[in-house]
Amino acid sequence: MIATALCAVVALAVSCSGATNTSESETTTSANTGVVVSVSDGDTFTVEVGGAKEKVRLIGVDTPETKHPTKGVQCWGPEASDFTASVLTKGTRVRLVRDIEARDRYGRLLAYVYLADTNVFFNLELVRLGFARPYPFEPNTTHESDFAAAAWEARDADRGLWGAC
Repeated sequence: MIATALCAVVALAVSCSGATNTSESETTTSANTGVVVSVSDGDTFTVEVGGAKEKVRLIGVDTPETKHPTKGVQCWGPEASDFTASVLTKGTRVRLVRDIEARDRYGRLLAYVYLADTNVFFNLELVRLGFARPYPFEPNTTHESDFAAAAWEARDADRGLWGAC
């Protein structure tokens, strides 16, 4: 038990640099560059990394649903999906940065996504522009405060889902 806790603390210290802005190159030690293959919805897409295709779920954000079997299409869901598809077009180079937990229960790779050519932090942009809400989910919470601040800014400005829903 103590050994497990110690390993978790060491892994956290090694894997997280504490970076919170987009100008720093990485927030963790696990980063890969890939190419977008397709977009599923506002917070999920497929990327090719090292010759393998991976379904990626953006960490820390949640866009309204468009394809959920029981929730149906939610307010601002189509707009969020369209925005993601317009930015993450096929062939777009992205840098995937992982946090503590690498995959979700569906086997999707969990990542903070940066546009490789501009270093724009895409997860944060979704929240800042009102296409997503913060979705803190332990243990992947490195940018939780950044997402919360961006959501307050978007909400105050009635941007995106905050003004429409």
